[in-house]
Amino acid sequence: QVQLVESGGGLVQPGGSLRLSCAASESIFSFYVIVWYRQSPGKERELVASITSGGFRNYADSVKGRFTISRDNAQNTIYLQMNSLKAEDTAVYYCNGRRTGGLNFWGQGTQVTVSS
Repeated sequence: QVQLVESGGGLVQPGGSLRLSCAASESIFSFYVIVWYRQSPGKERELVASITSGGFRNYADSVKGRFTISRDNAQNTIYLQMNSLKAEDTAVYYCNGRRTGGLNFWGQGTQVTVSS
């Protein structure tokens, strides 16, 4: 069974940095796209960043210039480097892997809290 496991969340001050990891149990190239989402209480899930199997990246406007999505192919891991964090970045962050045929796999989430 495919598993995605997020880690790296925590409590940071505004302006600080965190690097989130999403470790996949299978090759990341088995997914045509891997997406980082986030969700805060009372808000809908928001797309943060994505990377395709071909290496193309996209970002939400709210995180452009601050967040970077990357991958380590050998370790089957996707990263989200988050810099210049703001209070509004506080959320549970999830990674999502998608395969053809509408297959969709989710990690358990990791909490990011930005607070002074």
